[in-house]
Amino acid sequence: MKPLPPELESPTWLHGLTAFTTVRTHQGQPLLWPAHLARLRQTCAVLGLPAPDADLPTLELWPWGLLRVTVGAEGTFWGHRPLTPGPRPEGGVRVRLTDIQVHPQLAAHKTGNYLPYRLAMGRAGDAFEGWLVGPDGTLADGSRTSPLLELGGQWIVPGGGLPSLTRAVFLEGRDWSDGPVHPSELPNVTRAWICGSGVGVVPVREIVGEDWSVSLPVEWPRTDDPALVWPEE
Repeated sequence: MKPLPPELESPTWLHGLTAFTTVRTHQGQPLLWPAHLARLRQTCAVLGLPAPDADLPTLELWPWGLLRVTVGAEGTFWGHRPLTPGPRPEGGVRVRLTDIQVHPQLAAHKTGNYLPYRLAMGRAGDAFEGWLVGPDGTLADGSRTSPLLELGGQWIVPGGGLPSLTRAVFLEGRDWSDGPVHPSELPNVTRAWICGSGVGVVPVREIVGEDWSVSLPVEWPRTDDPALVWPEE
């Protein structure tokens, strides 16, 4: 057993009392930063944290990067790393529905209380992504991306999770609705995508549940928007 370092004696480290956002960068330019900043400000207000600094540092000119901005009681901190997820999965990805629940109060925010998402990713096994449910058992979110479904001829944003900024950009100008999606409805999904800063918008080829699975047609978005494409050189 080791003594706890004095610098860790704070709610930031002991309880995950932080707010954060992850921003895709392209050639050193942060994409969708105003939207990320607005969402981060809302989360800081909910958690009683200081407002985030709005001015970003000069970033490395990598083809693709991922900027993490974290706010704690001690201030605003940033880290920037290259974004290199590998070759684009042309055949789409596989996702697994887990029984891990999002936090009932914090699911709409990116906070340091991140354990449910780590657990869901662990439950995903050989799947690319693990999906979490809400307290009512309906689909809520993904461990590192946000789901988008086509069900009954409509595009559906499942309720109860993080308001994804990548997904919001993809849905601009399209007809869609949000609401609860029960796991019993997932075998009837006709198309699906996962959306996030780290991957863009990626089609799902298969959804796997406890005793069922559904195979889906793969349709990549026809776009050159740097916020939506798979980040490859």
